[in-house]
Amino acid sequence: MKKRFNTVAVGGTFDEFHKGHRILLETAFKVGKKVIIGLVTDDFAQKMKKPHEIAPFAVRLEELKAFLRRHNWRDQGEIVPLYDPYGPAATSTSIEAIVVSQETLPGAHRINNERKINALPALEVITINMVLAENRTPISTTGIRRLEMDREGHLLQR
Repeated sequence: MKKRFNTVAVGGTFDEFHKGHRILLETAFKVGKKVIIGLVTDDFAQKMKKPHEIAPFAVRLEELKAFLRRHNWRDQGEIVPLYDPYGPAATSTSIEAIVVSQETLPGAHRINNERKINALPALEVITINMVLAENRTPISTTGIRRLEMDREGHLLQR
């Protein structure tokens, strides 16, 4: 399969690395020769005011690295810390597209607004559907942290 883009971006907290995260990243690697993965820093995560605790950056980083190793994508993937909602996607001249979920689509539009301010062309936005758990709700870190589901979307007994 021919890659459509030289460089694509994807970003997130990637806490409780789950099936939805994997599909998001797999999509990015299907369409891009190189994938820049923005990983939210601990300081930025605190500002996001998530309704649950978030694993430390180092833990989330190791899970991402392990995922890249399993797929032999270490050479094509670059993990960078995200200190703000835009990261390199707002200023990079090499990034051509961004892969997002339906939930994070508004962030891609904000990034493209920043790119316009920076006199850069808009990124092509590739949106994946939310990955659903057994109960037809999106698999989410919040649901996993609340022990409602596991990382594959299987419902947990209470």
